[in-house]
Amino acid sequence: MKKKVIYILAAVLLIGAIFGYTYYQKIFGKTITKDVVLFVTNSDSLLDIQKEIENFSINPDSFLWVAAKKRISKVKHGRYLLKKGMSNNDLLNMLRSGRQTPFKLSFNNQDTLEKIAGRIAEQIEADSISLLNSFRDLQFLSKNNLTNKSVLQIFIPNTYEFYWTVSPEKFRAKMLVSYKIFWNKNRLKKAKKLNLTKEEVTTLASIVQKETAQNSERPIVAGLYLNRLRKGWALQADPTIIYCVKEKKGQDFVVKRVLTIDLEIESPYNTYKYIGLPPALIAMPDISSIDAVLNAKKHNYMYMCASVEKLGYHTFAKSLIQHNRNADKYHQWMNKKKINR
Repeated sequence: MKKKVIYILAAVLLIGAIFGYTYYQKIFGKTITKDVVLFVTNSDSLLDIQKEIENFSINPDSFLWVAAKKRISKVKHGRYLLKKGMSNNDLLNMLRSGRQTPFKLSFNNQDTLEKIAGRIAEQIEADSISLLNSFRDLQFLSKNNLTNKSVLQIFIPNTYEFYWTVSPEKFRAKMLVSYKIFWNKNRLKKAKKLNLTKEEVTTLASIVQKETAQNSERPIVAGLYLNRLRKGWALQADPTIIYCVKEKKGQDFVVKRVLTIDLEIESPYNTYKYIGLPPALIAMPDISSIDAVLNAKKHNYMYMCASVEKLGYHTFAKSLIQHNRNADKYHQWMNKKKINR
């Protein structure tokens, strides 16, 4: 009888140990099989999350069981970095508390406010429409002395740290703060030395940005435009004409060649018609283009033309006679290539 009792007790203890171990493993055992990013939207249920973790969980079915034991029915949306070896308990505590991991958000120069909104929407939870509405909010624009056109200047192409759930308003606010930090005392001092405001520097930088993709050329191009401004000449910048054409025919309209008729477009952005800088930037300039203006190369060039010998670069001229020779060569090359528009 004693042996039977011992065997029964041993069996009970063994079964209890097995159940206890299983219970422990479900809650505290390692379940996540790799480092992975989990996105949880505001509409996701626990069942949705369970389906999402099926590909990187040893026992995804236990997720809902543990959630029920912890009396968790709803978690916070966000972008979560799950680490290999995490337990269901770790995972649920993270989701319940909303303990997100920030990430690096980046963007390069964009032509329009719509494009920057779309680029950002690819990286955070907010959609492009809500971002665009935030950027164009009249109260925000008025408070910061901005317009629908000039607000593009607060977006400095760079890499920033954000939470995936950042609201459009908080994103906008951080861009404005970063913009103000970017325009430090040193840059403002250089702008003042050029007799330009930071807004005017950005506008000129946007033209330089569109004029050449070559970083090495940008200080030369900036210096040329500054020479024309000082002499009271029209900038006659083709990128502003292309901007006018796109404003008229749509942003998707392709302009490979500026035509004589384009120079007659009635617009304050037409730098062939009007002397001085346009009212606002024509695209988002890189930091390199802004600094190219602030550190423009000093020279006597007044004209430039796309080079046919070194594609992607320009030939510069001090006199109109020299420029006309360069321009004729370029137009002949364009005609030969049958580039009419």
